[in-house]
Amino acid sequence: MNLKSLNKQELSEKIKAEAKNLGFFACGIAQASSVEDDTARHVRRWLAEENYAGMAYMNNYTDKRLDPRLLMDGLKSIVCVALNYAPAQDFGAGEFRFAAYALGQDYHDIVKNKLRLLADKIGINNYRVFCDSAPVLERYWATQAGLGWTGKNHQLIIPHAGSMFFLGELFLDIELEYDKPARNRCGNCHKCIDHCPTGALQEGRELNSLACLSYQTIENRDDIPPEYASKMGKTIYGCDRCQQVCPWNRFARPNDTPELQPKAELLGMKRADWLNLSEEDYRKLFKGSAVKRAKYSGLMRNIKAATCYYEGKELTLNTKQEDDE
Repeated sequence: MNLKSLNKQELSEKIKAEAKNLGFFACGIAQASSVEDDTARHVRRWLAEENYAGMAYMNNYTDKRLDPRLLMDGLKSIVCVALNYAPAQDFGAGEFRFAAYALGQDYHDIVKNKLRLLADKIGINNYRVFCDSAPVLERYWATQAGLGWTGKNHQLIIPHAGSMFFLGELFLDIELEYDKPARNRCGNCHKCIDHCPTGALQEGRELNSLACLSYQTIENRDDIPPEYASKMGKTIYGCDRCQQVCPWNRFARPNDTPELQPKAELLGMKRADWLNLSEEDYRKLFKGSAVKRAKYSGLMRNIKAATCYYEGKELTLNTKQEDDE
């Protein structure tokens, strides 16, 4: 494609059309700049108060988080995309569960590969792609690109579609037509806050990462404190409760991306299978999956905690993860 033959509007429309053809639900474009002052102050305060719990890596590259132009020379435009992961299938009633995003293959690779294909189809050679693995304020830029807004559950909410989306960014050094930022439409609703089992969400306040079950079951490398483990229910990896109760997710439709469909072996797992899961079977079951971030020992820790509280037993400690890399 001869990019020089297209004006900014035509090229922007072409990018969005090709993004849809590649399976992205939404695509918008924001002008690259440093983030707004209020956002910068918020980020610096959040880091200074160490609200990242054990995720100390969040304190790295703050300058790049606040100005993406430091991530790519000559950056002018940020193309933001959203890929639906709302599940078409799930575990049977009464069985252990996973957060919906973890049912398929690793989303980092899926989204970034699609973004590279997008650049190739447009004929762009100089670019960078990102998906939840770099110091990029993804929800901020998705909001600036008009995709949606950050809800009280701290998820990006796309109007009439919900929040079950992976976000990705294509950085370009060319000027494009830019979309208007989306406005917040949560209104007076606070269902996500009311249904958060650990109180990690509070009205008008930052997410308490330490109390979030997603942090405890995925990122935490130590024992899960009893006050949080007792709230896990049947979910042994992540937590979707703040999304499940969001009124906007009533519009969610099952995704049709082949790579995001769960393996039959995974959905067929019963409680006894999980309790007796070997490390070899774990590696086979989650090959190419984001679940491997929790490691085998972490998943077994979660299974033990969920089982104890599900059966009304006292949880003994010493479930701390060992180094099983």
